[in-house]
Amino acid sequence: MYQERINAYFDRPSVLRELEEAILRLASIDSVKGTPAPGKPFGPGPAAALEEALQLCREWGLQTTNYDGYVGLADLNGQKTALHILGHLDVVGPGTGWTVTEPFQPKLVDGMLYGRGVADDKGPIIAALFAMRAVREFQLPLSSNARVVLGTDEESGSADLAYYYAREPYAPFSFSPDASFPLINIEKGQYHPGFGASWAKEDRPVLTLSGGFRANVVPPEAEARLSCVTLEMLTPLCRQLEEATGTRFTLTPLSPDGVRVHCAGKNAHASTPEEGCNALTALLALLAELPLPNCPAVRAVQGLHALFPHGDTAGAALGIAQSDPQSGALTTNLALMELGDSGFQAKMDVRFPLCATEENCRRAAEASFAKYGITVTEDPDLIPAHYVPADSPLVQTLLRCYERYTGVQGAAPLAIGGCTYVHNIPGGVAFGPLMPGFDCNMHGADERIPLDDLRTACKIFTQAIVDLCT
Repeated sequence: MYQERINAYFDRPSVLRELEEAILRLASIDSVKGTPAPGKPFGPGPAAALEEALQLCREWGLQTTNYDGYVGLADLNGQKTALHILGHLDVVGPGTGWTVTEPFQPKLVDGMLYGRGVADDKGPIIAALFAMRAVREFQLPLSSNARVVLGTDEESGSADLAYYYAREPYAPFSFSPDASFPLINIEKGQYHPGFGASWAKEDRPVLTLSGGFRANVVPPEAEARLSCVTLEMLTPLCRQLEEATGTRFTLTPLSPDGVRVHCAGKNAHASTPEEGCNALTALLALLAELPLPNCPAVRAVQGLHALFPHGDTAGAALGIAQSDPQSGALTTNLALMELGDSGFQAKMDVRFPLCATEENCRRAAEASFAKYGITVTEDPDLIPAHYVPADSPLVQTLLRCYERYTGVQGAAPLAIGGCTYVHNIPGGVAFGPLMPGFDCNMHGADERIPLDDLRTACKIFTQAIVDLCT
């Protein structure tokens, strides 16, 4: 019902121009998190983006509320709310390497929108709001309200949603256009323990060892300073391990003796560690092969290599490998490490499937650590898995909307290792706007999204609002 009318509405050239202009308007604002101020809990940038988005909503005839600067609300009507659509206006930092345009000077080039936030998540928010506008202009006899929740802190922990939902109820249906089509109904759980060992200060062959820069990223670089070794001893082993690991070692002599070893790998998100090449585990593999004198630091290196052999992203050596048909396999990433005079500290990122338990994941990992004298040194960050049954009314309704406007038949929901904006929202799912197979360079240079894909998303979201609120 209404498909012909929805297609005709969004296929008008004037509507496509309005969609483009609204996205460029919002994406021109630098909304990186800043210093809090009264009424601006996440700084001036997110606050400015929120006010601009609410102004746009008012221009489109939607009812608006600024909820203490944490979120904005755009309501379709005064009925009881059945649907929350959750999007965020904050963005990650601009970064470097942009070639098509500057991060906050968004532009359309050959049908592709470029700029920080056009895909994550300002463009998708505009698509959802335009869908609300279309439903309003159709004057359909809806029995319930749809509300767009405009967040301002997704990139830094979602304190915005925590504030809002501590004071307001969840909706019967919720989705976030901050991911991919066709739909994500399973998000793996996350386990981020810090662990380490300590020793008395003493002479040791491994003077320092460090790697990684963020817990949720596969380390692209790692470095060690060694004594009791020579370039002649290291060079053939490095060449051998480069071929075996896909990394690159660089050796630099130290004065008066010793060698600095730098390892270059490839970064990737911790939810897909198999797509990267872990420089830290490759460096541990190199050190474990060396005939170094026995001492606590060397034993720690050897233990870590045994627990995190290069290429083992399933947690097999750690004793926690597992999978299930619904959510897939557990993944591990040795993300951070710092070794010095008195010990080492490290952190890993585990994404666990629905079948994981306290016993076969957390306790099993801690037991494996204990075999090598390694202990958990901080309370682990443990995030439960998020799951909405594939046969739920929300999932089935949204999949039908996706199929109707893309022509794809038999679309199935997806499981991912990452967290979306609805990870802590009961019954919430991630729904669009990226089309399957498209890489938007999220969080990278030249972030992009096809304008026509956002127009299709507008149609899908419009139908979803009608179907869920009638």
